[in-house]
Amino acid sequence: MNRVRGMLMASKGRERKTSYLPIGIALGIAVGAGFGIALDNLSLGIGPGIALGIAIALAMSNRRSSKASRPTQEAGSEDNAGDNERG
Repeated sequence: MNRVRGMLMASKGRERKTSYLPIGIALGIAVGAGFGIALDNLSLGIGPGIALGIAIALAMSNRRSSKASRPTQEAGSEDNAGDNERG
């Protein structure tokens, strides 16, 4: 019983990471099917739709990871010390 409780307590402290890949693939299939129906050939729409969905999902996950690793800039740092003064 204590082992299960310990596992539950440990899982509460972990940060939940969402994956955009399944969402991107699903949206790609949906959008691609729409284009495929408009072109009267479903396979011509779904293939590029899946590729586009994967590309968007990877771009979103890369953007999220770059925001997380970007250092925050302090208000009094040397980089922006003279930005507020005109002269």
